[in-house]
Amino acid sequence: MISVPDYLLQEFDGLVNLEKKNRSEFIREAMKYYIAERRRHVLQEQMKKGYQEMAKINLAIAQESFPGESEAFGSCNGKVTE
Repeated sequence: MISVPDYLLQEFDGLVNLEKKNRSEFIREAMKYYIAERRRHVLQEQMKKGYQEMAKINLAIAQESFPGESEAFGSCNGKVTE
């Protein structure tokens, strides 16, 4: 047994009638929807964290290789203009 405020129950019953379902069906669907959305949100946060962590690693790699690339580009650029 759950307790729900009257205003929420009235709105809920309105949606149940609109969807032509019974309360149990509607609650099952709402629970499935909530769980799916929650999983999606958790996955999105994990991906965000992973991308942020990889950004730090990628920046470090780029900074390590940048001096060599600049040197190589400079020597190539000098040969092209000669």
